[in-house]
Amino acid sequence: MADSTDDIHIRIEGKIGRITLNRPKALNALSYDMAMAIEAALDDWAGDARVAMALIDATGDKAFCAGGDIQEMYDTASAGDFEYGRRFWRDEYRMNAKLANWPKPYVALMQGFTMGGGVGVSCHGSHRVVCENSRIAMPECGIGLVPDVGGSLLLARAPGRLGEYLGTTGARMDAGDAIYAGFADYYIPREKWAALTAELIETGDWEAVDRMAETPPGASLAADQARIDTVFAADTIHDILRRMDDDDWAGATLKALERNCPLSVACTVELVHRARGADTIERALQQEYRFTYRSASEGDFVEGIRAAIIDKDRNPRWKIATLADVKDAEVARMLMPLGDNELKL
Repeated sequence: MADSTDDIHIRIEGKIGRITLNRPKALNALSYDMAMAIEAALDDWAGDARVAMALIDATGDKAFCAGGDIQEMYDTASAGDFEYGRRFWRDEYRMNAKLANWPKPYVALMQGFTMGGGVGVSCHGSHRVVCENSRIAMPECGIGLVPDVGGSLLLARAPGRLGEYLGTTGARMDAGDAIYAGFADYYIPREKWAALTAELIETGDWEAVDRMAETPPGASLAADQARIDTVFAADTIHDILRRMDDDDWAGATLKALERNCPLSVACTVELVHRARGADTIERALQQEYRFTYRSASEGDFVEGIRAAIIDKDRNPRWKIATLADVKDAEVARMLMPLGDNELKL
């Protein structure tokens, strides 16, 4: 049986294995120890006949999980020690791959913010539930990273070119958009979650999720789909920029792109293309790891965290100042094979 700590509560209840993220004041940010506890639970329960399925949920209303806990990554990387972050990502990605390939049903109840590392412990599951306040996003480009934890694969599988758009802008999806884009499956109002959980505990019958689901709200992304497909179908970020018109949608999209790290945005386009080509969680994670491995030593991760979270000045000084300045060779360099350090799953 996996250990529980104050930050995460892991137990068998009735016929389900249940994981509850319990750091509501930190928006349930995923620490290294929490990620490893989830992996241990998945390993334990995969062959345990008592466990018909797993359920992951979280305490608090604001967030299921707003991302990975990056304070220690920042502290170590800014002191020149890059190994802690690399180990964090390496081990977290191994857990993400196990979850994506897990042999039993896995229900995720995603209220409020579900971003970054939170997507990695929920959106690879088989039964992904959103409610009226769900907000799902991959905003990593804003801190000098790329959509990771297998997020590039989810983006690649989204309709048309939504993946490139969502990954580079970090746009937030509500419940309707998340279902439309393939990041969630079911809309169930929050007030019904307790009854759903109780039924799952008692019966282990995951079809209860289907029975309780309601018609989701409309997806605003659907209205923009044709436009997104036209602009974001280009090969590189430079080609995408050239396809922008001079109107309100393009202006808002350009503003979102320019808020983010130029190198990250350019690499995200390439990562989504590669994930679409290979279409496996293992390949997506391997490609993402090439970037995150280099993100502090050669990229903008430390500066991105400083500007967004440490000093909160929202004024990052990126190594490559603008999207126009990013060269294809720099994208290729960040995503080159790592030799002996390649991610091994």
